[in-house]
Amino acid sequence: MEYFAVKFVHVLGVVLFLGNIIVSAVWKTQADRTGNPVVIAFACRLVNMTDLLFTAFGSALIVIGGIGLFHATGISISDSPHLTIGIGLFGMAAMLWVTGLLPLQIYMSKLAAQTVSVGETEMPAKYERSRKLWNIIGGIAVLLPLGALYFMIFR
Repeated sequence: MEYFAVKFVHVLGVVLFLGNIIVSAVWKTQADRTGNPVVIAFACRLVNMTDLLFTAFGSALIVIGGIGLFHATGISISDSPHLTIGIGLFGMAAMLWVTGLLPLQIYMSKLAAQTVSVGETEMPAKYERSRKLWNIIGGIAVLLPLGALYFMIFR
């Protein structure tokens, strides 16, 4: 029973985490394409909110479930290089999110809100630069956990 409970927690975390990062990226990209500051401000605000709700919570479930699976199965990490690689990729994605994406998202959200509050109809150039950087870092931050998923499933 313990194995299935921690596996459920782990898989639920993966679904919440991967689902949110992929959907948020698509949703924000589509909002940016409109060029409408009101739509962009709304998308930025909700990306920040859903990141805290789903990405952070999903990450916590992944870690809790992963640790639980180690205990439930008795697997030694030293005997499982695929798990070491997967954990490393997940850790790198987390570091990119904390040090790169999250600060950029907060900054872009503030820029978009300011743009709307002064009644501008176009986003400022500094938003565009931040958006391009967010897309690059975000693309890497999506590929890393997908790589982790691969190593966790296919040994």
